[in-house]
Amino acid sequence: MPEDPSDDLAALDAITEAVESGAGLPEVVRAAAKALEASLAVTDAWGATLAVAARSPADERSLLAQGEGVSSVPLRVADAVVGTLHMRAKTEPSTSMRRLLVTMIASEVERVRAPERASESAAAGVLRALLNHELSEREEVLARAQALSLQVQDGASVIVARAHPQAPTDEGWRARVRAVAERGARAVVNRSIAALSEREGTVGAEVLLLVPGGDEPIAARAAEAIQREMEAGLQGYTFAIGRSRIAEDPVDLPRAVSEALLAANVAQGGSDGAALAFEQTGAYRLLLSAMSENPSELQRFYAETVEPLAAYDEQYETDLMLTLQTFLEADGNVAGTAQRLFTHRHTIYYRLERVRELSGLDVGSSDGREKLSLGLKAMRVLGISSAGGPASEAGAEGGRVPRGSGRRS
Repeated sequence: MPEDPSDDLAALDAITEAVESGAGLPEVVRAAAKALEASLAVTDAWGATLAVAARSPADERSLLAQGEGVSSVPLRVADAVVGTLHMRAKTEPSTSMRRLLVTMIASEVERVRAPERASESAAAGVLRALLNHELSEREEVLARAQALSLQVQDGASVIVARAHPQAPTDEGWRARVRAVAERGARAVVNRSIAALSEREGTVGAEVLLLVPGGDEPIAARAAEAIQREMEAGLQGYTFAIGRSRIAEDPVDLPRAVSEALLAANVAQGGSDGAALAFEQTGAYRLLLSAMSENPSELQRFYAETVEPLAAYDEQYETDLMLTLQTFLEADGNVAGTAQRLFTHRHTIYYRLERVRELSGLDVGSSDGREKLSLGLKAMRVLGISSAGGPASEAGAEGGRVPRGSGRRS
């Protein structure tokens, strides 16, 4: 495009006319593409295509794949990224024209998405109120659900989906995790809602999803669909998904949130896969009431049993917690523990002695094993992740655990 300012003004007039006519984002993008003699594509903050003005299907694919000659600019409204403009132009527009173009398209994207954003905000309000046990009256729950066109009087379930990137990623990744999880749930139950929990201390992204309906198999299918979508759309992430039982009465939905959180905590540290239903959490279920009614007592029990081991692992990059957990899973068999951890029995003996010194509990006694086992379960119920690393503590010369071997996600 020529650098004559009059050409910029002519192009701007054409784009402004499309905006003022209310023709919509696709028409605005087509007008901009024509005025700039460029190929343009607009995607939202989660990567979904909103509008394209390209010369051919191949040109469109190249734009969206950010191929050769394509520049991609974030679309911002205030501090929020609402999308991305992908552009391939014969002649690069002037800096001022580019800034105006980006601002106008960002405003149009925000206008188009305003009703959807309002719905997302309302859904987030309901889900976070359930998370914080702020909704306790049946009529209030039903009224809030009805405002979102949710039918929960016949039952509903809650799913917690967590994702954590294994490498640095773009600034909108948490919102993308929410959108991907919601897409999976809606593929099975199209009125499902989702929101980021925004719980303090949460590592990664944690999404709360409410799936209407009292059919257990359908709820299970929704959790499976969420897992598939996350695995397909969020490569390079680790996942943990927990599903509650059906809440047959709306007043039981806060309980369902607690169940889904517990299942996600167990799944996150378990070896049975990334997804777990509350019914599959075994003995952990017995600690849920303690977590709900007296979390400080559960925290105190954790502090009196395995917290010193976790602190030691974090400070010295050792594997006491992993060794203890594996030892208990091997029914107290040292040889079996050494085999599972690919290390020497002398190393296992040394670590178990360190466990006794730090915790005051002897794994050689049934009482010690029972308390340490409950301490590990309390840690999982509380959602505390254990740190660890290669076996480098003194006395471990008999063998080393390769970083990552047997490590829980």
